[in-house]
Amino acid sequence: MSTAWLTDLARIYPPARLLTQPAQLAPYESDALTAYKTRPAAVVIPETQDEVIAAVRICYQHDVPFVARGSGTSLSGASLPIQDGLLIALNRLNRIVRLDPEERIAVVEAGAINLNVTKAASPYGMYFAPDPSSQLVCTIGGNIAFNSGGAHCLKYGMTSNHVLGIKAVLADGEVVTLGGDSLEGAGPDLVGLFVGSEGLFGIALEITLRLLPKPERYRTILAAYDSLTKAGDAVAAVVASGLLPGALEIMDRLAIEAAEAAVNANYPPNAAALLIVELDGEAQQVEEEFRRLKPIIEASGAYEIRVARDDADRMRIWKGRKSAFSAVGRLSPDYLVNDGVVPRSRLGEALTEIERLSAAYGMRVANVFHAGDGNLHPLILYNGREAGAYQKAEQLAGEILRLCVAYGGSITGEHGIGVEKRDYLPVMFGENDIETMHRLRRACDPKEIANRGKMFPGGGAPALHQAGPHPLEVAGVISRE
Repeated sequence: MSTAWLTDLARIYPPARLLTQPAQLAPYESDALTAYKTRPAAVVIPETQDEVIAAVRICYQHDVPFVARGSGTSLSGASLPIQDGLLIALNRLNRIVRLDPEERIAVVEAGAINLNVTKAASPYGMYFAPDPSSQLVCTIGGNIAFNSGGAHCLKYGMTSNHVLGIKAVLADGEVVTLGGDSLEGAGPDLVGLFVGSEGLFGIALEITLRLLPKPERYRTILAAYDSLTKAGDAVAAVVASGLLPGALEIMDRLAIEAAEAAVNANYPPNAAALLIVELDGEAQQVEEEFRRLKPIIEASGAYEIRVARDDADRMRIWKGRKSAFSAVGRLSPDYLVNDGVVPRSRLGEALTEIERLSAAYGMRVANVFHAGDGNLHPLILYNGREAGAYQKAEQLAGEILRLCVAYGGSITGEHGIGVEKRDYLPVMFGENDIETMHRLRRACDPKEIANRGKMFPGGGAPALHQAGPHPLEVAGVISRE
């Protein structure tokens, strides 16, 4: 490949922000899915939106593939670099450009940290609702790419429900404005199309976010169960009652063990599963909902029920849940984070089947998930130093993904497809569906240089490979045709 594009970049970026040496590139070789590593030809660190636009236009001119990256917290390999390509690190584009409490909007750059938006809005009694577990470090640009959710997505929705407008540079260098600063849009929902596209159309530069008033009251219940199935069934009972909690979260025994070791959350001992139910909103409404919720939890088979006494107690409960992903590293040298969705009505069945698969594969699985919308996050524990251990973990992950589809769910809730799940896209979508996605991508990126090798089956990027037929396939429940 010609290096003329590097010469062009050097006219814009000083040496300190144009990285080409192996030692400089090493920190960017992977995202949070560390099993895959690829070294880009170069990394640029723009400090202005114009520098991002210039870099994209140089890539288009020279047919160089590029990847935009924020904090690198993607768990699907979606921000994995492309060999011989350019990685555009957006962390320094982190300004909160404008915050308007009267209009309840914040305009931020793509590298702004999720939690920092809420910190800026907090003095005005406002906050940004999407709260992924990585909100301390993840960027709004990454939230846009994967349509992130978080613990409170059941009531408040995903990132797409809180984005009003996007200024973006498409893969051909064209700068576009999608949406605006109003809840009432006109014409096609181009913002909705861009959010969750995993960087296949281009790079978001500036985003207009919807802010919400802080809830007046919270009531948080922690319930302990002697089986994961009972906790799953409790979720179905809460939702069937007509209540809409702000959050419904489940942790299993392994996740509880890890959280206790990491942050001393003081969860009930010997629990096979914990359910966290949180109500929020106006004080009178929350108290009435709490009056209805408590007997449902009491009748669900929980052997211990705790109600948060104050805000400090509530934050302690949530600290354990929010730290669970990283804390699992205390239990195993390596783990693979899965991300599938099942209907809430089949949550108990799915958890029972995951337990069976865990035993069949002889691999421990820690379950931490957004139970309210059926978004499972099984963490498959393995030792990467053992020959074939990662491949075995991949096979188990594939079984779980197919299980989710067979139950009427999805292969991803918020982590995206990336490189991890590309081979499973045809399990969920037909050929015409995938071709329609391809046509949309090519309309914005005719050279397919934006995040090349991600999401779609085939190509040169690494992906999961299922070994042999799935048991549900043999039984005729699902088909690869």
